[in-house]
Amino acid sequence: MTDIDWTAMADLLEREGETNAPYVTQALAELSHLSPNRVLDIGSGPGVAACQLAATFPEADVIAVDGAPGLLDRAEQRAKRLGVTLHTQVAEFPDGLAELGPADLVWSSQVVHHVGDQQDALNRLTALLNPGGELAITEGGLPIRAFPRDLGFGRPGLAARLDAAIADRFNAMRADLPGSVTVAEDWRTLLANAGLTAVRSKTFLIDHPAPLSTSHRQFIRHSLERQRHMATEVLDAEDLATMDRLLDPADPASVDQRQDLFFLTARTVHYGRKP
Repeated sequence: MTDIDWTAMADLLEREGETNAPYVTQALAELSHLSPNRVLDIGSGPGVAACQLAATFPEADVIAVDGAPGLLDRAEQRAKRLGVTLHTQVAEFPDGLAELGPADLVWSSQVVHHVGDQQDALNRLTALLNPGGELAITEGGLPIRAFPRDLGFGRPGLAARLDAAIADRFNAMRADLPGSVTVAEDWRTLLANAGLTAVRSKTFLIDHPAPLSTSHRQFIRHSLERQRHMATEVLDAEDLATMDRLLDPADPASVDQRQDLFFLTARTVHYGRKP
């Protein structure tokens, strides 16, 4: 995995999971035909999706797996608050997967792209499945939109320029990963290459219209703060000044106060079954 302090990002990760929870609900509905005995959430972070898995499959042994013990502590606390049964296990991705034991359902969201050899990672995830078991991974979708194209100040189209800056940073991250392998990110083909059948992909909309709840608004703020830091050397002075206004809580045009703030995105889940 990339050298990121995920535990330090726990608040952001939990708010992100809560904001994106509708897609997980929709994605798990596609697996309603399953009656798994054992479920693994690989790269679970603070356990938002893992708790949804536990609620969806209450008869299953659901295990949140992550390399950061601090995040798993958050997952356990969340499960206790929600009244669901969840187990946790510390394991690095992908090197620690072989120690986890077999499962009937393996879920992993936005994790595979952090490994240099994505095909190898999928092969290892597939190896965890019992015959007839299902793998569901989340990769790709659509960029987040949270504010109008024209904010009423600055140059219109800031979100598109942020997309380009983030894509460049993502490409650099992928290129710098140990053992980075360039592949066409045709996830259905990659899953088929891992030996899975009945491979399919489905994209789910996440739509939180204005006015936003405090939690969703805070997630947008935290995300924009990270983007402001990442884009400092990429965006021009006008765009940086626009972002500073959006992040100034005293400014009526900030993400903290503007009433037209919304959250719209989509996530794509790729499914496959082990013969």
